[in-house]
Amino acid sequence: MTAASASRTIERAVAALEPVALEELTAAAALLTRVDRKYALAADDAARMLAALPEGTRALEIAGERALAYASTYFDSGDLLAYRLAAHGRRRRFKLRTRTYVDANLAFLELKTRGGRGTTVKERIAYAPEDRAVLTEDGRAYAEEGLAVVGIPAPPLRPVIETAYRRTTLLLPDGATRATVDTDLAWRLDDGTTLRTPGLVIVETKATGGPGSVDRLLWRAGHRPDRVSKFATGLAALRPDLPANRWHGVLRRCFADAERTAA
Repeated sequence: MTAASASRTIERAVAALEPVALEELTAAAALLTRVDRKYALAADDAARMLAALPEGTRALEIAGERALAYASTYFDSGDLLAYRLAAHGRRRRFKLRTRTYVDANLAFLELKTRGGRGTTVKERIAYAPEDRAVLTEDGRAYAEEGLAVVGIPAPPLRPVIETAYRRTTLLLPDGATRATVDTDLAWRLDDGTTLRTPGLVIVETKATGGPGSVDRLLWRAGHRPDRVSKFATGLAALRPDLPANRWHGVLRRCFADAERTAA
């Protein structure tokens, strides 16, 4: 399946949902401290899940669009400390990235840290969109302060990988649970090497407690949460020299037919 056909499959499934505005979504379910579960799916499987969503589920809509363009640049040390902490399953680990909402020309610098019981804490500050591919002095100070809180000495950081995708965001009827559906996934290393996965859809559920209705729908269909990270799995797919046992299953199942373009 091509990227365009996968996107159309998802767009058709989402079209039947009522819209929700960004302001209401943010007020109802900020969920900056949450439990995330990710699922790597074929587009047809994702569409079946969307068709079975509970009544009252709504889709984020901005200026008439529901599949919004996102781009991120991830920062790591020269020896890829953030990647290696994730690869070896360390309890204390982090991700530092810029996230750009391309359609709105808005950007943020986000620091995600992992604490006990699998809880993710994400903090962010506004960032100039034109600086999205660099770590400014203010950004470096922000990262150092945040990493000190979780006891990780901040190494010198630089951009290591960029991602791009289109995202549909869902607000479930309980008003406190979200899910995102990502298509058109692409990765690019700093040397220009790119990777695309046309038929892959990543669904992520975000809740403050136990599994939500989207998780249960996927479980009933035989899908279980995957160890998949746009940062780490993308690097592992592009850099076979890196330790990647944590993502071996997803790499074998979802990246075997990935389209790679050398720099």
